[in-house]
Amino acid sequence: MKATGIVRRIDELGRVVIPKEIRSTLRLKSGDPLEIFTDRDELMLKKYSPIASLEKFSEGTVKSLSDLSGHIAVICDTDEVLHASGRGQRDFDGKSLSGHMEKILNDRKSYIANLSEGGDVVPICDNQNSEVTAQVIVPIVCNGDCLGAVALISCEQGAKIESSACKLAQLSANILAGQFD
Repeated sequence: MKATGIVRRIDELGRVVIPKEIRSTLRLKSGDPLEIFTDRDELMLKKYSPIASLEKFSEGTVKSLSDLSGHIAVICDTDEVLHASGRGQRDFDGKSLSGHMEKILNDRKSYIANLSEGGDVVPICDNQNSEVTAQVIVPIVCNGDCLGAVALISCEQGAKIESSACKLAQLSANILAGQFD
């Protein structure tokens, strides 16, 4: 853990204000759920990610999705890529989501783009190294809340995400969402 040098007092209702600078650095917004951890005299707050709680399941899902589709497969929560599989996965694994991805997640609608057909491919991550040529992004929505997304990505010239791969991504998103019903 890194000390910030910031000290805050607990008010009479047990509340502590998290400074704006820290909230923006950690991408915390009003209403975001936080998970509380304790260890003796230490208290740690962590942004809660339901998808991250399914670590082994989502890790296996992304591997199978990549194997079946032949594309890079990604599962993310609303902040970062949790798991990536396939050739080129290192360009995505563990990276923060781009503003374009956040907009797609907020809209809660699937997004398909193929450069070969004149589509507008959006960056999945901030500081993305790979040149994406085709993609499908399917939000994981449960009870009206967007928990993250499943994406299939190709970096090959002239690539196109086929309808069968789109259906695989949709099925994976539905299965992941079903874990929270």
